Amino acid sequence: MSETLAAADLVRRSLDIFLAKDMRAWADQCDENVVVEFPFAPEGSPTRLEGRAAVHEYLKGYPDLIDVQRITSLTVHATDDPDTAVADWSVTGRVLANGNPYDMSYATFVTFKEGKIVRYREYWNPLAFLKALGGESF
Repeated sequence: MSETLAAADLVRRSLDIFLAKDMRAWADQCDENVVVEFPFAPEGSPTRLEGRAAVHEYLKGYPDLIDVQRITSLTVHATDDPDTAVADWSVTGRVLANGNPYDMSYATFVTFKEGKIVRYREYWNPLAFLKALGGESF
């Protein structure tokens, strides 16, 4: 198996863990010095996290706020960099506090080193996110 396929497989595994709502396991996939970026995060939400501990702190309450029930589409693209893969994926679920539907599409760029995520950049629609939350904070 080539390193490119390995990166794509690692992205798929990370999404399986996300869907299982195991935020500790998701953070444990990350290198100690991982950099996570959300360039389109709404005002008041972080656009950059540094380090595995910060990633876990950010994600640990996610399953209590949003019940992501399934990944409705997933395409993982290999890149010229064998350690990087790009995922185009969508989810459906609901916001637990208000019952609003949560339907979101993402474009995620993930770089690995020795099987660990070292850089994770995710793009999503902040307006759809805020509408779904309906005043709840993340």
